[in-house]
Amino acid sequence: MPITSRIITLTTDFGLQDGYVASMKGVMLSLAPDSRLVDVTHEIPAQDVMSAAFVLKSAYRYFPEGTVHLAVVDPGVGSSRHAIALEHEGHMFVGPDNGLFSLVLGDQVPPSVVLLDQVAAWRPAPVSSTFHGRDIFAPVAARLASGLPLEDVGTRTDGFKRMSWALPISDPEGIRGWVVHIDRFGNCITNITRRELEQHRDGRGVKCYAGNTVVSHVVSTYSDVSDGEPVMLINSEELLEVAVHGGSAERLLGLHRGAPVNILFTEDVVA
Repeated sequence: MPITSRIITLTTDFGLQDGYVASMKGVMLSLAPDSRLVDVTHEIPAQDVMSAAFVLKSAYRYFPEGTVHLAVVDPGVGSSRHAIALEHEGHMFVGPDNGLFSLVLGDQVPPSVVLLDQVAAWRPAPVSSTFHGRDIFAPVAARLASGLPLEDVGTRTDGFKRMSWALPISDPEGIRGWVVHIDRFGNCITNITRRELEQHRDGRGVKCYAGNTVVSHVVSTYSDVSDGEPVMLINSEELLEVAVHGGSAERLLGLHRGAPVNILFTEDVVA
């Protein structure tokens, strides 16, 4: 029997000013009234698949095994793009086949991926060509949360779309990375991991060139520097983050997603 927690998480770019999210929740509660619906976010920038992929990767692992993660950021809705569901590390993921699950999977191959071609698992016709979130993805997520196996909602496939995100470039002198996400506080999260930084740093000092400023050391938390001062730290996802204590690094340092962040190692020895 499949493991099920009856939890369904939702990640979308729909916002809450319209009825889209409520419609999806209504469909799921009609099919699985005992399910628990958890909003991850509905504030993904419109049609920004990579932003959704980052948020989903950051959140999913903290839910119990058997959780169904429904993600709908779908610029290709109604086109020839496929609808898929897959299993990964005891979790289920449902959404469009547009690379949305790439960061969750990394370089791993999921044990099972299915194309959502079983019409009986969808909402009854007519199915909207512009709202697969309500008519395909939501009912499938509800059925999976109720214990239906993947094989009953689709046909197995080995092919699905992956997106690649840029990896840092390292040499003995330093690391070149990029801002991959900016949170609501204006903290700029890079693609440089703690492991990569410490491995190449080898006890040396660090200078970080980011936007219009240079940060000269890594600290443990925001308040280790004065109010309004730029800071460089390892965040809760083990990624290097550039922030401003009490302010927005995005605004004050002129940073944006995709902006380069250059780490230069110095001869200063760090205790």
